[in-house]
Amino acid sequence: MEDIRIPVGAWADTFFDWLKDNLGWLFDFITVVVRLLVEGLTTVLVDLHPLVIIIILAFLGWLVRSWQFAIGTLITMFFIMTMDQWVSAMQTLALVVLAALVAVIIAIPVGILAARNDTVSAIVKPILDFMQTMPAFVYLIPAVTFFSIGVVPGLVSTVIFALPPGVRFTELGIRGVDKETVEAGYAFGATPRQILRGVQIPLATPTIMAGINQVIMLALAMAVIAGIVGADGLGKNVVEAVATQNLPLGVEAGLGVVILAIYLDRVTAALGTAKDYPNSLLGALKRRRATAANTRAAAEPDTVEEVEIVRTQS
Repeated sequence: MEDIRIPVGAWADTFFDWLKDNLGWLFDFITVVVRLLVEGLTTVLVDLHPLVIIIILAFLGWLVRSWQFAIGTLITMFFIMTMDQWVSAMQTLALVVLAALVAVIIAIPVGILAARNDTVSAIVKPILDFMQTMPAFVYLIPAVTFFSIGVVPGLVSTVIFALPPGVRFTELGIRGVDKETVEAGYAFGATPRQILRGVQIPLATPTIMAGINQVIMLALAMAVIAGIVGADGLGKNVVEAVATQNLPLGVEAGLGVVILAIYLDRVTAALGTAKDYPNSLLGALKRRRATAANTRAAAEPDTVEEVEIVRTQS
């Protein structure tokens, strides 16, 4: 029994070599596209004055959360700038935004398909289990094999690592919609596509947004790990700090990651909740619009008799 060994690693190596030899053109194309997207967004974030970005982020926080959160955003983002970690933070933010966007674009349709088809769900679940339980560092090995060193393997591995929660939460949200509500839609003659767009997705939105929140958090975590393969950003600073035992750099880069994580978590959580935050600008605008609508409705006569009375009095 001691001599029995299944060479899974050798088989995997052979399979990856075959992919690289036969699909090299595809990997080259992905490399060019991803590098252009990441470098383009990074250039925009870095070239704009930091105060402009800080004000935009603070306004977004006020819009969906509260003015207190906006002030906190101003202070913490300015803190990143004073630690001289601004460029690295924007590089990490660009990587996280693009990776999360790609993951969401893939996850939501797959989750909807899994929710509406039990066979697809049965196939997808073990794949998601594999993706979630595989150590994060392992994703970097084939990514580097296919895309070399740099930001591209970092983004690809980040997408793979962050994808599963988006699929699971989307399926959970769609399946969690009340069956009687769906049946009522069918009773009124709605098509499956209309039921999906008009009933299931709106009712499942809080759950789907919770999944997107988790996608973003995992993308940020993996973007830091991606610094090992040369992806620029706070993760690369953390890796450099560990390699050189540079405690000040490690603390500053770590604080930058924490600040970005808290900001992204609070904003996406606010977008996913059904209630309006009392101090949010968006909530205030909704309440003002509702008050104006109620005032107009109260001022208008509700019945034909009331219209006749108004006309007679006038």
